[in-house]
Amino acid sequence: MLRAHSRWVAADWADLPGWDADRTAELWPALRRSCERAASEWLRVCADARKAVPPSDAAARAWLQQRLQPFRVESRDGVAEGLATGYFEPLVAASRTRRGAFQVPLYTLPADLAARRPYWTRHQVDTLPAAQQSLRGLELAYLADPLDALILHIQGSGRMQLSDSEGRSKLVRAAYAGHNDHPYKSVGRWLVEQGELKPDQASWPAIKAWAQMNPKRVNELLWSNPRVVFFREESLPDPTLGPRGAQGVALTPGRSIAVDAQSIPYGTPVWLDTTEPLATTPLRRLVMAQDTGSAITGAVRADYFWGWGEQAEQQAGRMKQPLRMWALWPRS
Repeated sequence: MLRAHSRWVAADWADLPGWDADRTAELWPALRRSCERAASEWLRVCADARKAVPPSDAAARAWLQQRLQPFRVESRDGVAEGLATGYFEPLVAASRTRRGAFQVPLYTLPADLAARRPYWTRHQVDTLPAAQQSLRGLELAYLADPLDALILHIQGSGRMQLSDSEGRSKLVRAAYAGHNDHPYKSVGRWLVEQGELKPDQASWPAIKAWAQMNPKRVNELLWSNPRVVFFREESLPDPTLGPRGAQGVALTPGRSIAVDAQSIPYGTPVWLDTTEPLATTPLRRLVMAQDTGSAITGAVRADYFWGWGEQAEQQAGRMKQPLRMWALWPRS
């Protein structure tokens, strides 16, 4: 089965390492969310999934095996190994107004974005009066730490503990609304090119540590990535749900991944065979392809959604693991 960026090779269920050990029933909420945006090939399976509540992991596996066929995902030239990285939803402190330490703005989508392509770069937004004038009045919130703003721009969304001048506070989401049409450039790669970090050290914790040790060079770091992301505020009626991915459904920690949609269509269950960050502990799990990202390209490529909180940040920031993957597709 050929896709634009991959080929799928029919496999047996026994080929999936650790298939019988996964807590497969945990997939069901994520599967049902994908079914809200089901493609035509999935309508019959999704109709069954809405009625089925597997009582056990073994029952969930049996249900899937009855309806789906596994395919090993390879590049078009037959390479079956790729890369797994991780991402998360940051939690940052923010202020509704510029005050005290809260001086770093996040912006909503500008009205002239389509008329000016590409839009102002990050460096221009920070230094040019004309760029600042075009964004005046569009400040969604202010952060105290420019690295907090950077991670929101990298991850594309986040949670804000938003306070006002009267001391009231509420938890909201800064959701992705668009960007300035400039390519994302890795700040970790920039540090490597500058000789500040070795290639195997360019993790998010290492980037934060470098910034703390080099406060006068933080702007250099920020400006190495010209992309600016714009946000919109969303309420958080259910804090247990992640942000909406590219499929348009809420992401599930540990059960959602971002993929190259030209390799694996959104809404496809995917078996991952990789390892935990900085460890050899296997990470073998059934997940749903529900998101994408500008850096997520290629056949065997997945960005694993860890969720939110300190542990999720640590795991996502360090994850750069070898990967094999199998796509599960409805039987004809």
